[in-house]
Amino acid sequence: MVPTATGSSEMLPEMQVGTLPVNAIEAQGLRKVYRANTDNGHSENEALKGVDLVVPRGSFFGLLGPNGAGKSTFINILAGLVTKSAGEAKVWGHDITSDARQACLSMGVVSQEVFIDPFFTPRESLEFQAGLYAVPKNRRETDKILAALSLSDVADAYARTLSGGMKRRLMVAKAMVHRPPILILDEPTAGVDVELREQLWIYVKELNRQGVTIVLTTHYLEEAEALCDRIAIINHGELVTCEPTPDLLARLDSKELIVTCDPRPTALPAAFARWNAKLAADGRIAIRYRPSITRMDELLAAFGSENLTVVDLVTRESSLEDVFRSLTSAQK
Repeated sequence: MVPTATGSSEMLPEMQVGTLPVNAIEAQGLRKVYRANTDNGHSENEALKGVDLVVPRGSFFGLLGPNGAGKSTFINILAGLVTKSAGEAKVWGHDITSDARQACLSMGVVSQEVFIDPFFTPRESLEFQAGLYAVPKNRRETDKILAALSLSDVADAYARTLSGGMKRRLMVAKAMVHRPPILILDEPTAGVDVELREQLWIYVKELNRQGVTIVLTTHYLEEAEALCDRIAIINHGELVTCEPTPDLLARLDSKELIVTCDPRPTALPAAFARWNAKLAADGRIAIRYRPSITRMDELLAAFGSENLTVVDLVTRESSLEDVFRSLTSAQK
């Protein structure tokens, strides 16, 4: 159903074995300025400010940023829905301006908004979408895609009767009918319950395992942390960072140690004054420290010096949310 990383007979006809691009998406100096006429003349809003970004082929790539950061503008430019003001971009090796048709054929885009015909069934929607992409009837895999996204039971129901989660999954199904090597998911799990979200990720991860490049935008940072092997953060139209997820998480040299001790102190012991420590209402001590400077044995020794016995301890690593807040707040 999907193209593999090494090339196969399942691949899009225009991509031959041996000609696969190194990068799925390449953007250089990508800029977008929205202009509007006002009573005082005209105003300009620079949504993208010369973004340079590379998405390696076969990656599960996270594109993160606050609301209004420029993520959707970037995606819409690649999809041909928004005209760039400056810069260059290629999708699967095809220039989005001079070779726009092939660039669009190389992508399946699932937008934030749900666009479905309420009077079509899911089966009809996929067949119609396949026709738009000129997929021959003998190569269509409508039932297979519906089954993979748990839509077989409602395949012949009107789309207007589907739940919000089902409509979201139908959007993903429509994006995959022409077997694109790149799938772009713009907030795909918004409004989807936990169980259906897990089913969706099982399908998407399998696509990625088979070689499809996934580009994900999401406000669920725990999803990006768990799924993405590489993450870029955009803020105010500028690329803040782009690096492997483990490297990004390692940026914050910070851990938190939460200790339950006996006896439980009623005031913060003096030995912890040199660290960022707090005493919780239940008597537990929370210490924020830098592993590169402070060793765990130093922290535990402090409890001994106060004649406190450690009963239980929990450590908390820096999360993607911590890194995200740190990088985006630094730009304000």
